[in-house]
Amino acid sequence: GSVIRLMRKAMPEMVLSVSVTTRSPREGEREGTDYFFKTWDDFETLAQADGFLEHKCVFGKNRYGTPRAFVEEQRASGKDVLLEIDVKGALEVKCKVPDALLIFLMPPSFAVLETRLRNRGTEDEAAVAERLKTAREELKSAHLYDYFIINDTLERADREIRLAIEAARLQTSRRLELIGAIMEGE
Repeated sequence: GSVIRLMRKAMPEMVLSVSVTTRSPREGEREGTDYFFKTWDDFETLAQADGFLEHKCVFGKNRYGTPRAFVEEQRASGKDVLLEIDVKGALEVKCKVPDALLIFLMPPSFAVLETRLRNRGTEDEAAVAERLKTAREELKSAHLYDYFIINDTLERADREIRLAIEAARLQTSRRLELIGAIMEGE
């Protein structure tokens, strides 16, 4: 979250996708800004209607999903949309949106990750242990991503993510309309 906040200051044109969840709001969280809070039944209805690019149940407790309509609307208007999701979700999105850019962000070690999780103070010991276990499993899929960035300092991670995004924007496959326009204007 910290890296994303810093990056969005430098790239205000980037839109952050707001996830849908079945969990209760934490203190200070706002509907439509932090999450869209739904009942389990409302979430299931949306899932059955193919309303998510990806969704899952986390730790057997709450469901989270990326709303398809919002992402498609933003992309149709020419905006880049940032998703902060897990590996399984990212790979699901890549299947549905082949030109999605996948960036794997990882602390420099599992010890640093554990310290960061504990310092947040939002999870008990069991949840911290489960998150560490999940992170170890997810790291095995890093090779499926377009970029791998070490989050050792906020500033470096922010800079490297922005460089990856800028590089992706210059890929030939993303500039076919521009190439066509140039060819038509000969």
